[in-house]
Amino acid sequence: MTRIGLIDYGMGNLHSVQLAFERLGCSIQAVTSANAMEGCDALVLPGVGAFDPAMERLHSSGLVPALRQWCSADRPLLGICLGLQLLFEGSDEGEREGLGLLAGRVAALPRQSGHPVPHMGWEPLQPKTPSPLLPADGKPEWMYFVHSYAAVPSDPACTTAAVSFGEHSLTAAVWQGRIGACQFHPEKSGLSGEAMLRRWLHWVEQ
Repeated sequence: MTRIGLIDYGMGNLHSVQLAFERLGCSIQAVTSANAMEGCDALVLPGVGAFDPAMERLHSSGLVPALRQWCSADRPLLGICLGLQLLFEGSDEGEREGLGLLAGRVAALPRQSGHPVPHMGWEPLQPKTPSPLLPADGKPEWMYFVHSYAAVPSDPACTTAAVSFGEHSLTAAVWQGRIGACQFHPEKSGLSGEAMLRRWLHWVEQ
């Protein structure tokens, strides 16, 4: 049975994420310290809230160096919502440095787009670079979004899926090496979200 380490730093929608993985037959281990990562096959970094308080909590728990070491060892990590944004170098939302696992920054959504902020609701993904997060047939999948900021990767190839926001295109999901992340909430995205998590788990198990 695949053991997933769920990073618990007090700012994630842990219950619904845990249930989503348990429905797929995973064993879930709460990770509140570096030692708790032992025995995990992959980590999930969820997040709901603001960038700076999230980084402060990760630092206070000692998880920042542990997460960097995990990824430098080329081990699987999936970020969800704020968890995606924390992977980057910084954010317009705050002043603290991010984890810096992916090059680029997180920008505020344009308020002149004609689209309300926050961006909320169901939207179809626009496949970009292929990754284990996306279906092989390239078929668009609808996912549930709630966010006011979006990542701007330095390397456009890092973006595996985008989403329309008025006339703009936003990063919806990223993939680089063995790091993947999605701005949307797969645990709230019904069968489409479940299928994405299943694809990721299948990749982890290979």
